[in-house]
Amino acid sequence: MFELHGKNAIVTGGAKGIGRGIAHALVNQGARVLLADLDRRECAEDFGSVDILVNNAGIYPSRPFLQITQREWDRIVAVNLTGVFNFSQSAGARMVKRKKGGKIVNIASIAALVGFNGLTHYCATKGGITGFTRALALELAGQKINVNAIAPGAIETPGTAKMMSDAKVKAGFEQMVPWKRPGAPHDVAAAAAFLASHEADYVTGQTLVVDGGWTIQ
Repeated sequence: MFELHGKNAIVTGGAKGIGRGIAHALVNQGARVLLADLDRRECAEDFGSVDILVNNAGIYPSRPFLQITQREWDRIVAVNLTGVFNFSQSAGARMVKRKKGGKIVNIASIAALVGFNGLTHYCATKGGITGFTRALALELAGQKINVNAIAPGAIETPGTAKMMSDAKVKAGFEQMVPWKRPGAPHDVAAAAAFLASHEADYVTGQTLVVDGGWTIQ
């Protein structure tokens, strides 16, 4: 599909779900992949260099807006937005120092584009990611570093398994999606592999929506 031999990639939140799918896709195309969670400096030291960073780690706790506490708000911002900033700054500095370019792929969500009840805090962080992606792409373009985002729709993962097991909920998702099915991690992974490859060298600052057509209705 896309040639990634000789590339070092870091995928945050890569142990399961979308992150795991992305990690497999990058490995299948020849990349050497490190799955990261909390310690960004340790990851960079282990690899020595970073060619590809996929900021996938995120949380999506549901809570009515008027019940969200300051602590809950701070936590989701810390994981979903500050984590993207920290990893991007650390990996980006190494890419700039090597002067060989690089790829940063941020996993946003269609929650950056449409509203969802009980997810105002989540929508805010994912909207933040798309804005961050555009601005960072502009700043790093002169260094030949591409920065793009992917906005997945409803994806079946271990994290959504309980929700998807409810027949009514799943039927509701299918009604919203023209393709009449939830997505799978490999749907997002294929997009990530493209954005991480040389085939996407002229693509930067964009948010690629992978939602089976949810947002075109």
